[in-house]
Amino acid sequence: MSDPFYVTTPIYYVNDVPHIGHAYTTVAADVAARYHRLRGDPTYFLTGTDEHGQKVERAAREHGKDPQAWTDAMIPSWRSVWTNLDIAYDDFIRTTEERHETPVKAFVKNLYERGEIYEGVYEGPYCVACEQFYLESELVDGRCPVHGIPVERLKETNYFFRQSAHADWLLNDYYARTPMPVRPEARLNEVIGLVRQGLQDVSVSRPSLEWGIPLPWEPSHVIYVWIEALQNYITALGYPAGALFRTFWPAVHFVGKDILRFHAVTWPAMLHAAGEEPPREVFAHGWLLVRGEKMSKTKLTGIHPDELLATFGVDAYRYYFMREIAFGQDGSFSWESMVARYNADLANGLGNLASRVLTMIVSYFDGVVPDPGPDAGQGSLERAVAAALPGYRQGMESFAFHEALEAAFGIVREANGFIVTTAPWNLAKDPAQRAKLGTVLWASAEALRAMAVLLSPVMPRACGTLWEQLGIAEPLRAVRLDAAAWGGLKPGTRVSKGDALFPRVTELA
Repeated sequence: MSDPFYVTTPIYYVNDVPHIGHAYTTVAADVAARYHRLRGDPTYFLTGTDEHGQKVERAAREHGKDPQAWTDAMIPSWRSVWTNLDIAYDDFIRTTEERHETPVKAFVKNLYERGEIYEGVYEGPYCVACEQFYLESELVDGRCPVHGIPVERLKETNYFFRQSAHADWLLNDYYARTPMPVRPEARLNEVIGLVRQGLQDVSVSRPSLEWGIPLPWEPSHVIYVWIEALQNYITALGYPAGALFRTFWPAVHFVGKDILRFHAVTWPAMLHAAGEEPPREVFAHGWLLVRGEKMSKTKLTGIHPDELLATFGVDAYRYYFMREIAFGQDGSFSWESMVARYNADLANGLGNLASRVLTMIVSYFDGVVPDPGPDAGQGSLERAVAAALPGYRQGMESFAFHEALEAAFGIVREANGFIVTTAPWNLAKDPAQRAKLGTVLWASAEALRAMAVLLSPVMPRACGTLWEQLGIAEPLRAVRLDAAAWGGLKPGTRVSKGDALFPRVTELA
């Protein structure tokens, strides 16, 4: 029986519309979920929206709406972007839903009754843009280290979670004994260093806000947005008694590195304090940079995904961000690099290969996949597929998506080279070479079939189209990873040649 796989994105603030930074995380989680479904693993993929807190409240007021009306109005823009990007989530959680609010209150009350929460006074800097309390030493020239904007100074009575009491458990148990609690390794070392320096207790409540979930024992306070938002990962599963929670928890959390502390320190400490299992893994990816700066709605530097989809299409969009940037590291986006990657890998590489092979089968064999006959050097393609599989699996399972795609595209390079070497257009001129021609085209089409399986988590729409063009009756979504093994294309299958999968892009939008 395969192990269940549960992957989550952060839930996104609804103070504005999505940008490609949000989409980067979400596409990566979708690719991971699709890969595990391809493996046959029971899989659950969660995303959603974070709708409480001061930032959302202020955005609503600035637009002349009450917060609930504002959040309700923003949700369609988020859902539509995920639809446009072929994000196949299993659930979309909103933190204003009763299914979230009720268990959040119970969770926090449980901590209070366990003696894990106490009343105190917070005085210090606070960044509304990231809804985070900071130490003075963490500021950069008096500004938020993430957003670069001035912080606000607060002094208020809060309830606090005894995070500091769980430092030894974090260091000596969770980080030391969990196979991969935080990745990449540099982020784990960062978190360990942070905990060793000494943990501060964390505010659980805010008395100065109305927009939030009331604290069960002190309704004049609302639960601090980060404390309640983190719980979406279990409330969406029906915590504490839901079947989904029993099946899928603990999760793999995909997050940006700027919110690593909450997910890799506060969240596991909260779960431990409540007697629950901590996350399976927190994977903190780098920032998506444009002109050297982090994408930010606060700085008005966000690019909406639709701006790129109009030129490149959804499959190329997904491919570019998974191939161009090492997940876990900072990466730079530019139109120029996207055009170059698109044309080199997709238009000239995979797309050109598919077009040539399908066109020749239609032209030389009336659209029917020929029988493989005598040796025509096709063993090189079989070896290329076999060689690609280990690197592909390793890359996908370690979330090194760029490495998985590099391994898979070794098949494309080998197949294009095979076509050039065997020159089927010349074989077609000699009736005596008919059997060899059939072998060349069967093997080339078989390489395309393997590629469609391997690339389907990243480019589901284009791979589905290629699968249909190859005439395979079984839907691509129904096959498993072992279908990528060599030899699955049946002679006699009728192929079709449609429009180019990836027409060249010759100019910037």
